[in-house]
Amino acid sequence: MDDTLALASFLALSNATRLKILKCLVSAGTDGMLAGDVALAADATPSRASFHLANLQETGMITSTRKSRHISYAVNYDAVGELMKYLLQDCCQNNETVRMCCTSSECC
Repeated sequence: MDDTLALASFLALSNATRLKILKCLVSAGTDGMLAGDVALAADATPSRASFHLANLQETGMITSTRKSRHISYAVNYDAVGELMKYLLQDCCQNNETVRMCCTSSECC
């Protein structure tokens, strides 16, 4: 992951609605959620949710699938993992203290 994509991803996650959307999609698992259900879960109007979903999709952290007239969104776990890898290895230089927080049972 390059710095530009990492910055765009962190910027996307710095918004409360987008962070809430990502959390909802993580909870939904690989099946994802329909756009309308995402809007309800994020307590956003459909147009506002669509704006935030598009922003997250630009970073690659979520994907969309069209099924007839419905659009389903799901987390791209590989992209989220790359962001975490960037933070741990590139930014924090694989610091032992930082890495330990990810293996601690207190983390989740």
